[in-house]
Parts: sequence; C-alpha cells; structure tokens
Amino acid sequence: MRNMGAGPAETTDRLGGLLPTKAHLLIVDDEANTLASLARAFRLAGHDATVCDNASKALELAKSQKFDVILSDVVMPGKGGLELLEELKAQGVTAPVVMMSGQADIEMAVRATRLGALDFLEKPISTEKLLLTVENALKLRRLESENQQLKQRLGKHEIVWQGAVMQRVMAQVDRVAASETRVCILGETGTGKELVARTIHERSGRSGGAFVTLNCAAVPAELIESELFGHEKGSFTGAAGRHIGKFEQANHGTIFLDEIGDMPLTMQAKLLRVLEEGEVERIGGDKPVSVDVRVVLATHRALEARVREQKFRQDLFHRIYVFPLVLPPLRERREDIPALVAHFAAQVSAQNGWKAIPFSPEVIAALQSQAWPGNVRELRNMVERLMLLATDGQVDLATVEVAMPKGGTGVAGSATFASGTLSDRVDGFEREVILAELRRSHSNVSLAAKSLGLERSHLYKKAEHLGIDLRAMRREQESE
Repeated sequence: MRNMGAGPAETTDRLGGLLPTKAHLLIVDDEANTLASLARAFRLAGHDATVCDNASKALELAKSQKFDVILSDVVMPGKGGLELLEELKAQGVTAPVVMMSGQADIEMAVRATRLGALDFLEKPISTEKLLLTVENALKLRRLESENQQLKQRLGKHEIVWQGAVMQRVMAQVDRVAASETRVCILGETGTGKELVARTIHERSGRSGGAFVTLNCAAVPAELIESELFGHEKGSFTGAAGRHIGKFEQANHGTIFLDEIGDMPLTMQAKLLRVLEEGEVERIGGDKPVSVDVRVVLATHRALEARVREQKFRQDLFHRIYVFPLVLPPLRERREDIPALVAHFAAQVSAQNGWKAIPFSPEVIAALQSQAWPGNVRELRNMVERLMLLATDGQVDLATVEVAMPKGGTGVAGSATFASGTLSDRVDGFEREVILAELRRSHSNVSLAAKSLGLERSHLYKKAEHLGIDLRAMRREQESE
C-alpha cells in the first residue's frame, strides 16, 4: 500500500474486514460491462478504480502510475493477460496482480501463478469474493512494507567491528544463534548487550517471532511480576483489565532479560519455575499458560559474586549460565573505533539530513586515546556532539578540545598527560601504551603489534615517530 508510514484511514467493510480507503486499483478487461460493474463495486467500497480495455495501454498506465492492486482478464484481443503479467514483472511493477477468466483451466492457472500472479479468479466473480481477494492483496502489501521498514530499522542497529577481539565474539554469536541454548551476555554498560541479543534472535530459527525486552533494574519490584507474567482483571488494585506479560508476548520468539543481576530474589524463584516448567501463571489466574520462549539474559554485574553475597540464587545461576558471552569494553577494542566513528557519523548525517562531515586522522587517534567508561554508547554520543560543533565542514582537533568534557572521560592515565596540546597528549598516551605492550610481550614486535591491532610495519613507524628505540628495548630485555 502506498505511504505506509502515514497510511490512509481504515474502515470496516460489509465482510467484517479492515480495508484501507482510497486504495488505487487498475482493472483491465476488454468487456465494457465487466469494467463498469467492477469499477462500481470497488468505488462503493471506498477505492479509486482506473479502468482499461487492453493490455498495451494497461502496461503504460502501470509504468506511469502507482497502483495498489492490478486485476486483469486473461483472454483479450491482441495481447492477453498472461503476456501483460509477464511484461509487468519484467518492467519491475511490484503491485500484486489478480488474474480473471471465464475460460479458466488448471494449466492456465498454474502458468499465471508461475508468472507471479497473486490469485486466479474464475468468472463470474461474486462481489464478496472479489473484495476479499483485494483485501488479502492489500494486507500482503502492508506486511511486505512493514517487513521492509523493520529490516531498515534493524539495519540502523548493526554490530560494527573490524578487529580480532570482536571477530572472536561474533564467531561465538553465530555459533550459539543457531541453537536453543540460553545465553548470558556479560559486559559493562554501553557495550551493546541488547544489540547482541537482538542479533542472536535475528540469526536464529525464531527470527519470525517476537523479540521482547525487559530491563529488570528499571521496573519497580512490586510491578516486575505483572510485567513478566501478566495479570487478570481485578487481581490487584489498579488492575482494570487483563494484561499479557512479556513471556506470553514472546511466545515462539525470544525474551531478553537485561540486568538480570538486579532482579529481586522473590522474582528469581518465580523465574526459575518458568525456566524449569515452560509455564507462566498470571497474577490472579487459576491455571498456568504454556510458553515456548528462548531466553537471553544480560548483566553488567559479576553473577558469581552476587551468588556468594546471597543476592542471586545459585540454582537460577546454574540455569541461566549455560553459554556466557563476554562483550569487551571499548578500551579493549580500540581498533574498532575508526569503523564505529564512520558508522555513527553516517547515522547522524542521515537522521539530520546533513552532508557527510569528515573526521581527520588526528581526531580518530584522539578518540582512540580516550578511556570511554561509557563504551560504544558514549562514543556514539561524542560523535554526534563533534558533528554539531564542527566548523568549516570538518571535525578537527580544535573541535575535540571543545567537545571533550573537562575532567570527564579523560585519557587513560590522564595524570601523565595533563598538559600540552591535544596532539602532544595523544602522542604521549600512544607512547605509554606501546611501551607497556612491548614490555608485556618481552619486546616481541610481532606479538605487540597483534595485541594492539596493528600491522608490524605500522608499529615500527609508530615507534620511530614516538621516539621508541626498539633495539635498545630488546637489548635491555635480553640483559635482564
């Protein structure tokens, strides 16, 4: 259907179905009486109907106008309906096509279906059958449009990476997504736990089902049971009607329980029962409801420590800790920052209708030098801030100086680099990081380069630029 984002109002037709008003239909038939009667039926149902008495003219109309559904007779003088159908598909016309014929046979219907016809109706056609067929065609268009919009929205939340650290993580994601295994995603705030959970769902056999989320830390303790399991009307004060909980909403799909480490102990016992028995019971309900749900969980807390502190049930821990997936903080995957910056910059530009704003290599290096306690989420916010503050159509070091919060995220080891220009501080930070990695790898340049996500030759150039004497370091290591 056209303009799905702000579609036409809907009305209930005499068949009891929902039909969008003012759908644009093209009717092709060489019989004037048929054209008149079909056009009248559709117009009475609230649609626009364009009529045409030959296939050649219909093809021109379909190429120059947008129709929601095309209905065509099969047998017509000159070019027939099947030939028209074939040419419509060849010209890239995406409107669903319904074929009609008073001389129908199985072979003709099969051929029409193979050519891409949505349906094949035998004349004479009742008004109810005609309207129902068009209703189904319009619903199909709506579903296709909604599916495309969903794919576009998901595309905006893709996981961006290019380094070895995230390559290992994504290999684990691919491996576990194809299974029904419970996944417990571990990582700091802002590392993308929900994004990974959604990716697992989309790459699983449940991708056609719902992906339902609940942040256990964001819901008051007295409401979390109702949110998860639902309630019946009148089961407690304020329960004005039945509420279907998250588990039932996620039936045949995936439920993502974020910050599971903050779930109240009383709810942990009830969650354990659901995981063991595959049933939920609404508050005030008198019988359990079976649910078929894959459970993916996440937390920024150390669950083993929570168990020792008796703040997390040990039996629940063993139920959910089947496949732990650890997401690295951004400071451990700095090699991904250039790709992340480019991705976020493109996002911000698209959202605001801006032209692309370039980030200089010096700016990228400066961003790679930051500690990023807020991880990828914080980096995304910084990219947007930098683009807002950019002058002369580019983001430079001066923009970074203005945008970086004073005493905020800071550079790792910021006390060492508390003075000098930003470029000097970046160089100082890089020098310390490289020296530390060389000491850790006993001056093995290949190992240090791999750990830092650099080519060996790039590390040599960096060392020369930063005044690091690799030979002297190696001699020093050998003499120890």
